[in-house]
Amino acid sequence: MEISVPCDEEGYIDLQCHLCGEHFKLLAQDINDESNIDIWCPYCGLNGQIYTSKDVEDVALKMAINEMNKMIFNAFKDMEKNMKHNKNIKFTAGKKPKDEAINTIKSEVDNLEIKHYKCCGTTAKIKPLSIETGSYCPRCGGIDYE
Repeated sequence: MEISVPCDEEGYIDLQCHLCGEHFKLLAQDINDESNIDIWCPYCGLNGQIYTSKDVEDVALKMAINEMNKMIFNAFKDMEKNMKHNKNIKFTAGKKPKDEAINTIKSEVDNLEIKHYKCCGTTAKIKPLSIETGSYCPRCGGIDYE
């Protein structure tokens, strides 16, 4: 299964640090860049390794539930076919389960500003206050004060 996460109008994708809970955005090309092994949270400076937002996790969970329900129902339909001619056991698969409604993924925050990191030449969208007080480079984890 594949989940498509939309970019904002400037090409940034919404991420959320699971360690501090803060939202930030990185360019889709930077996230997909294979040479960029780790992503560092611009706020707490830690490598949380998981940066999916709650919306993305919700979509992934609902997609998995829908797929699991489909597989179980198909297995029950196969059992029903196999037991069709059995006189001693009667088995019916029942109704097909309804799919979980999947919401569209939306950006959680829009009040972020672009921060340029000189150390790696990368950019991120972070809170304006963090631009003024300092933040960590999402590519190398180094601290950067304006």
